[in-house]
Amino acid sequence: MKYFKNFDFVILFSILIVSTFGLVMVWSLTPSLFNQQLVFLLVGLLLFFIVSGFDIRIFQNFSKIIYLFSIFFLFLTFILGEVTRGSIRWIPIGNYSIQPSEMVKPLLIIFFASLIAGWDKLKIPHLAAIFLLALIPLVLIFKQPDLGSSLIIAAVLTGILLGGGITKKPIAGFFVLILMIIPAFWFFLHDYQKSRFLSFLNPYNDPLGSGYNLIQAVIAVGSGELFGRGLGRGTQSHLAFLPERHTDFMFASLSEEFGLVGAAIVIMCYLILLFRVLKHAQNSHSKFASLVCLGVFSMLFFQIFVNIGMNMGIMPITGIPLPFVSYGGSSALATMICFGLVEAAGKFEKNQEVVEIK
Repeated sequence: MKYFKNFDFVILFSILIVSTFGLVMVWSLTPSLFNQQLVFLLVGLLLFFIVSGFDIRIFQNFSKIIYLFSIFFLFLTFILGEVTRGSIRWIPIGNYSIQPSEMVKPLLIIFFASLIAGWDKLKIPHLAAIFLLALIPLVLIFKQPDLGSSLIIAAVLTGILLGGGITKKPIAGFFVLILMIIPAFWFFLHDYQKSRFLSFLNPYNDPLGSGYNLIQAVIAVGSGELFGRGLGRGTQSHLAFLPERHTDFMFASLSEEFGLVGAAIVIMCYLILLFRVLKHAQNSHSKFASLVCLGVFSMLFFQIFVNIGMNMGIMPITGIPLPFVSYGGSSALATMICFGLVEAAGKFEKNQEVVEIK
């Protein structure tokens, strides 16, 4: 079929393997959520194929509209969203719910990739414009509050900037600005967010309070040993010692039941995905397509590194899901769309190369 010409099946197969691990773990930990997660993954696969079939330039042409829609979508959270555990992050749609802060990630990747691709060199005025445009969605997401998604978008923007030809002087100014903001940023954090960072430094200072989650996650990862305790036999997860066992700490649950071998397979699939995305970025003949791939790479790398890191006790707990493994429909949909963009970039650029050679 013409559609599958130049299609990167390695990306598809790697996604399917990781998603299968996620589905099996959801079935093991919370069987009542299995059907819902399966529906979101199937819809996500459909979106993956739809997006990958588009000419990547179409998204660049509508980047400004996409940005405005992203802002509007985030505003809807405060109007239509439901309060859940003190946060307003989800908009109910029938029996399901959508998290706008997750869904806008591929949209913001498109916008900032298009914006930065339009400039040959990034200068101080360009960085100021980018900072102001990024500040709007970041503030809206942070106010929900959703610190994890805010950090992911910041990581995405940093990756696109580094790939966009930023020179030494602007990048030095950018990092100086970040260093100036970080201390003030602390005062805007909620008390529970501050306690997460402090407990990371010494979780045993409050083992039954702020350090409890981190301690239990590390125990779960270690108790899996080489081959794991077996599906459905994880004591930390099934006896409810491990909190958020099917979302934030799904990697710990997976490691406990599948052991080092299962965790290594998942990590290997992630490395393959990261390598393929970077390869598409490197082989791209379009700056926009290359920056889109770099944005997806930054998002994926940051989420994997932080989530696995916090499950192993080497990163603070920030509520960042593990792509395709952690339970969460919006995360699955957004990540599938992102990989659809990568496929669209790869297919289009290969076709362009053939045309130019002829």
